[in-house]
Amino acid sequence: MKTAFIGLGVMGFPMAGHLQAAGHDVTVYNRTAQKAARWMEKHGGTSQPTIAGASRGAQLVALCVGNDDDVRAVVGEILPALEAGAIIVDHTTTSAKVAREMADLCAGRGVGFLDAPVSGGQAGAENGQLTIMVGGDEATYAAAEPVLNVYAKAMRRMGPSGAGQLTKMCNQIAIAGVVQGVAEALHFAKRAGLPTDEVLAAISKGAAQSWQMENRWGTMSRGEFEFGFAVDWMRKDLGIALDEAASNGATLDMTRMIDGFYGEVQAMGGHRWDTSSLVARLEKK
Repeated sequence: MKTAFIGLGVMGFPMAGHLQAAGHDVTVYNRTAQKAARWMEKHGGTSQPTIAGASRGAQLVALCVGNDDDVRAVVGEILPALEAGAIIVDHTTTSAKVAREMADLCAGRGVGFLDAPVSGGQAGAENGQLTIMVGGDEATYAAAEPVLNVYAKAMRRMGPSGAGQLTKMCNQIAIAGVVQGVAEALHFAKRAGLPTDEVLAAISKGAAQSWQMENRWGTMSRGEFEFGFAVDWMRKDLGIALDEAASNGATLDMTRMIDGFYGEVQAMGGHRWDTSSLVARLEKK
């Protein structure tokens, strides 16, 4: 299938590579042309200097950019280059509001739109093991599913447009709570004088087990925070969830508190540290 991928960040770069490796005819665009050149050196395919040029004639265009405004701008450049029947898949984490706006805009041009945020981090993208939460109509999902499966471990249509983004909000809310719990458990173990490796061995096989505990306990203990999803991005995502909660009446007391904790980490200079750096604010006290 003729595809395009817009945005070659830590997630988009390997995701586009999986599409090319699976035999799709991939054209990429990145704001920094050097990164597009590096992608071609590694994966083949082609690049174009404009979003419209990369998208022209594509049957499916995927994008993974920064925020709501970026998505509005990028989709606005993609749409005139597409023919009716093409599909746009947005892997950016955005508000549900912008997902619905883009779906309506695309429908007016006869183009399908899926909001399809991902979870699994940089490692999941590189290994083709992402979880994809999708909003959109069933026919568009069915047409895009075989393409997206090349970098998915699990994928599920959650409902109409916006439902994928709402599900991603649930994901980020849950992760924030788990990371804070692991950070406090590790901090407590250190203050109690316990051997932290032994504590991990004792509690990680029971009810306290989590991906965050098994994969981040050791690096958190050593103060290493260079493993993927950045604090700045998490605050963006939690802000989206808190805004949505203000509209739908959900009570997110823990999420609001942990969002504030991440603000403290930013004040420590940890904007680009990964989300497990919540422990750093405890260790400094």
